Amino acid sequence: MPQPSDEILARLMGLHPKIIDLTLDRVHRLLAALGNPERDLPPVIHLAGTNGKGSTQAMIRAGLEASGKRVHAYTSPHLARFHERIRLAGDLIAEPDLAALLDECEAANGGAPITFFEITTVAAILAFARTPADYTLLEVGLGGRLDATNVIDQPALTVLTPISIDHQQYLGETLPEIAGEKAGILKRGVPCVVGPQQPDGTDVIEARAARLGVSLFAHGQQWHAFEERDRLIYQDENGLLDLPLPNLPGPHQIENAGAAIAALRCLGYGEAACEAAVGQAQWPARMQRLRQGPLVEAAPGVELWLDGGHNPAGGQAVASTLARMAKRPTHLICGMLNTKDIGGYLRPLAGAAQSLSAVSIPGEPNTLPAAETAEAARKAGFVQVDEAESVAAALAAITAQDPQARVLICGSLYLAGQVLRENG
Repeated sequence: MPQPSDEILARLMGLHPKIIDLTLDRVHRLLAALGNPERDLPPVIHLAGTNGKGSTQAMIRAGLEASGKRVHAYTSPHLARFHERIRLAGDLIAEPDLAALLDECEAANGGAPITFFEITTVAAILAFARTPADYTLLEVGLGGRLDATNVIDQPALTVLTPISIDHQQYLGETLPEIAGEKAGILKRGVPCVVGPQQPDGTDVIEARAARLGVSLFAHGQQWHAFEERDRLIYQDENGLLDLPLPNLPGPHQIENAGAAIAALRCLGYGEAACEAAVGQAQWPARMQRLRQGPLVEAAPGVELWLDGGHNPAGGQAVASTLARMAKRPTHLICGMLNTKDIGGYLRPLAGAAQSLSAVSIPGEPNTLPAAETAEAARKAGFVQVDEAESVAAALAAITAQDPQARVLICGSLYLAGQVLRENG
């Protein structure tokens, strides 16, 4: 009888001293020990990028599932529970199955060095190989070229969402360097859907595609997506689609929806699948409205939102989303990791909110202390800046001053996960 998955996961954290150490050698070794399950997956759609991977994947999955397809999905990081990372043929992996898989992978690894992400990715691949499905959606964890998911020789399709500056300590200091790492998921002869990119990123992607004989299906060239009269208009060489706006809020979701529709069209799916993609996708902590739970009950007049964006592009997306909402006094509760560009994240938001309350992320060793977040907020242009011991304390203080406010908890997926766990 395997131990509970939480106990196995905690033990796996100790198999390699570095949390992130980009190479594929350890993954290939363990996959070989397990009989190379990566060769037995249902057709793979592999996604990389800096922003929008999760939303785009969720929309592709919604479109495929509405067409009657069984879909595996792998995402990271998780928010409330690790099980969220592995979705087997539509359902989150069950605890007994997860524990058994982790136990098997740990035994096959034999105590050799391997990172947490690598061994858990192998566990997901093993689960996908053993469960019948029509497609496997694999989301890159970090980068692409040396990411643990990049072990599929011949995926059905690759997708590159918008690429921007992030994780410079691992991927390179410049956008072309980072784009080169992300474009490492391109495979010879496999078509690639490309979301909106900056010109120097596009140059790198096009050069790699040319070397590998990859057909690019790129935003602004082979496909276009835009909002017109409260509708999503999508157009490519096969015609025009007039669809509802995405149910995931924010103007940036127009482009994510476009990439998802482009992917579905490349796979041969029609308008019904595309409409389901934009209308039925669910993706927590991406401008998610919290409507129940202890936090909501503690501030019944407040409109409470949660977002896990954490880089400058994420800050711009949140600011654009807030600008589109009905006018209402808006306050931010923000906690971030010390590895992020906090100034770049906060500057677009300075004009979008009346105040910012800084918090440390509970239980997270890499949290930026609340005092440093507060100082960064002042430098970014926020006028009213406070510190709080917790999200609940910050919410109580805001509610006492402005009981009908809009409050957005933001800055990190780790903070978002903590909020979702606490809010039940």
